[in-house]
Amino acid sequence: MELFDVMRTTFSAREFTNDPVRDELIYRILDNARFAPSGGNRQGWKVIIVRSEESKEKIAEFAIPGAKRYAAQRNAGENPWNTIDSTLVDEKTIENTPPSPLLQMTYVKAPVVLITCIDLKVVAAMDQYLDRVGVISGASIYTFVWNILLAARNEGLGGRITTIPVTQEPKLKQCFNIPDHYAISALIPLGKPVKQLTRLSRKSVSEFTVNEKFDGETFSI
Repeated sequence: MELFDVMRTTFSAREFTNDPVRDELIYRILDNARFAPSGGNRQGWKVIIVRSEESKEKIAEFAIPGAKRYAAQRNAGENPWNTIDSTLVDEKTIENTPPSPLLQMTYVKAPVVLITCIDLKVVAAMDQYLDRVGVISGASIYTFVWNILLAARNEGLGGRITTIPVTQEPKLKQCFNIPDHYAISALIPLGKPVKQLTRLSRKSVSEFTVNEKFDGETFSI
């Protein structure tokens, strides 16, 4: 596929067929994704390929608490899990809210799940002393994660960046023997999509781009 076609048609696949994903295909995807840039070219990523039903079910189990909170906040008209606006939803409501099966079962139904981790010893977290949640170190891992999805799309596969199980990161780390100095950046359910989308809805460039300052003139041509 042409690069721009891949970029415009790589969607968040949630449902997969039972078609197996061969090791050779995963290797080819990762072999191309590894050329993503990273800070200092340190390439601090680690990928765990998960195929066993037991392990995928554990991931789905770890997703439940985060999915409950996500659903409860959505039901209350909030933007779930954002770090600026405090939630008005109490813990009892969260506990009594059923999680979306789609958020949970996507791990079980996918032929394979890739757990991507980043070595915190090699990333430069330039925002670590700011009074907000850190995001800068993601520049050294999400380029790689997105390359995986682009490469998968080029191979006729689909996946999505998921993070809800990471609310239970200590349990995930213990389950998969992940060292303390690694952070789990994403879990990618991967497989052949039930339906391959080719038309995606996104904001236009002029809706999110301005000149010179945040409140500057809208950029358009």
